[in-house]
Amino acid sequence: MRAVPGESASASGTPALQDAGAPGVVAGEDGTPAFRRMGRLEGDGNDMAAKTLNQLFAAACATHQKKDALVHKTGGAWTEVSSAEWLDAARDAAMGLAARGVKKGDRVVLLAENRLEWFTIEAGIQILGAVTVPIYPSLTAETVGYIIENSGARAAIASTADQQQKIVDAGAAGATVEMFFSLDTPIEGSGAELWSAAVEAGQAARRNDPEGPERLAAGVSEDDLATIIYTSGTTGDPKGVMLSQSNFVRNILASHDALRLSTTDRAMSVLPYSHVFARMVEHNLYPHAGVSIAIAESMDTLVADIGETHPTVMACVPRFYEKMRDRVLESAAAGSPLKQKIFNWAFRVGHEMGSCRHDRTTPGTGLRFRYAVATKLVFSKLHARLGGRMRLFVSGGAALPREVAEFFLAAGWPIIEGYGLTETSPVITVNREKRFRFGTVGLPIEGIEVKIADDGEILCRGHNVMRGYYGNPEATREAIVDGWFHTGDIGEFDDDGFLRITDRKKDILVTAGGKNVAPQPIEGMLKSSPYIAELVMVGDGKPYLAALVTPDFDQLKVWAAGEGLSDQGPEELAADDRVRALLQAEIESRSENLASFETVKKIAVLPTAFSIEGGELTPTLKVKRKVIFDRYRAEIESLYAA
Repeated sequence: MRAVPGESASASGTPALQDAGAPGVVAGEDGTPAFRRMGRLEGDGNDMAAKTLNQLFAAACATHQKKDALVHKTGGAWTEVSSAEWLDAARDAAMGLAARGVKKGDRVVLLAENRLEWFTIEAGIQILGAVTVPIYPSLTAETVGYIIENSGARAAIASTADQQQKIVDAGAAGATVEMFFSLDTPIEGSGAELWSAAVEAGQAARRNDPEGPERLAAGVSEDDLATIIYTSGTTGDPKGVMLSQSNFVRNILASHDALRLSTTDRAMSVLPYSHVFARMVEHNLYPHAGVSIAIAESMDTLVADIGETHPTVMACVPRFYEKMRDRVLESAAAGSPLKQKIFNWAFRVGHEMGSCRHDRTTPGTGLRFRYAVATKLVFSKLHARLGGRMRLFVSGGAALPREVAEFFLAAGWPIIEGYGLTETSPVITVNREKRFRFGTVGLPIEGIEVKIADDGEILCRGHNVMRGYYGNPEATREAIVDGWFHTGDIGEFDDDGFLRITDRKKDILVTAGGKNVAPQPIEGMLKSSPYIAELVMVGDGKPYLAALVTPDFDQLKVWAAGEGLSDQGPEELAADDRVRALLQAEIESRSENLASFETVKKIAVLPTAFSIEGGELTPTLKVKRKVIFDRYRAEIESLYAA
């Protein structure tokens, strides 16, 4: 999805449709009809028991009483944390922060990689009624300092020495930040207090005042801020998105209704906790649904972690699914001719079965028999590699290529794609496990209104829409007009009301011939090549389209070895005409259904991959087009030289 499940109730006062799948019509700005989808949130209003995140969390712990609410690896072994232990640790965190002077409404920066403490600290901040300000651990000290200053954070919690150093280098420790805690050993001269000492203070405070955490939680209302999440800043300085307790709670409840998770599920947790989707799904939706959570050690160990913990569901970014498919195809190609023949036959059968599932038709007896054979010969081995219990994947953060979704469905796994933004808590639309449409981001979740503006922009309205950008009323007024949040994305509904994203409004390329081209769908299609890691189209105001390409050097080296180029490094490979010809051929083979003006005529091959550290990608792996255009201006101009 461009994000994932999240929802919101209508703020329009218009009666919501009983059937969230039914289309409605609303007048556009010029009076012409604009397609709209709208839903009703079950339990809305006075019937909704939980109003705040701490209420939702406490109810989940009391209801489910999981012995393996959290599972994490320590000392080489997987260790379980029960619901009761998680709740106690959160209460200790809340009381510890309060004992050190943090009050309701104070902003608390959390700068850490994914780790167990994230779950207990975040829950503790919500019990206290403070405001979490998460910061991606990949960001620079300069950006960290900007976020701390802009948010007015009084407290900061950092993990490793490197993360602590960013706060010190930003000049925030002891200045803007009055209370500084470190999860690991404090670095010399930082003035940070070891977090475990604050926890011990919280434990002592609880012994003296057992009802303290409940009093703190009771002081939090649904209208209070829960978090300020800074957008990734693809077009300038990050903006602080203010999300309330109500934004999150109602998004969680509606998303739960859409995804149908259960207490028998175990989720593999790998998305960065600084991201709104991970915060909503992994820290809140999963506990509410009674789903156990296994915390992956890292993206590098993810496949091994899955095999050891046997999850049933997982949310991840499209690139993981793309790479997994590429590795499976690569392994199959290395097999004997007989194994390749069996593999190809099995996936032809799988695609037939997947089409039935997609189209909601009943497969015939013959197809069911052939699929059972294909599963025994091929698909069962793939399932065993991923723990043997996986039933559902969720994709978010970027567009999922259709061929990847079809590949996984053929193997028996649906990938549920949805759509949303930080500003929408985050989910707006999502496909359902038994009602999905390839190439779309699904149907609006309950309580959300969505319409297409006259210029094609997707607008939404409901209880999921942010309170605004912190300290930036001008940007807030630009984003929210008459209650409608302007997403900046271009899209359309199909005849059944499924939403399709076609591009970012600001990314549309207009050629010198006046042709409008939406680059993102084309880029996604071209990146399906195993040899292409990233591709950015250019050509605004130019006579034809071109592209900057960063190869997948791991795959390219395998090809290069067969061409006698095994001794060449990235710089030499990028400059080699044979490599350029290979990549151009890969692009052309995937462009057969494009109009001539939509095709990439020339490419520049870059020797260095785009990265977060290099500034070309946001922490959620979105391309910073302006940065790339500025950095590679000479390469772009060379594509149009006479």
